[in-house]
Amino acid sequence: VVNPEVTMQANVGGIDRTIRIVAGLVLLSLVFLLEGNARWWGLVGIVLLFTGFVRWCPLYVPFGIKTCATKR
Repeated sequence: VVNPEVTMQANVGGIDRTIRIVAGLVLLSLVFLLEGNARWWGLVGIVLLFTGFVRWCPLYVPFGIKTCATKR
């Protein structure tokens, strides 16, 4: 059984967070700038924005990656 409190701890640090939010906004803008089916790739930006704002990336958990400062 996995403890949800442990898995939802912040694992996205400051620089990583900033890059995710900026990249998310850029990708999301593609929905309005591109035409045809290519524009829908811009919706990937929603995922980056979400993970940037909540400071938690589910893909980091299985690999044990943390880009945030750890408490000693």
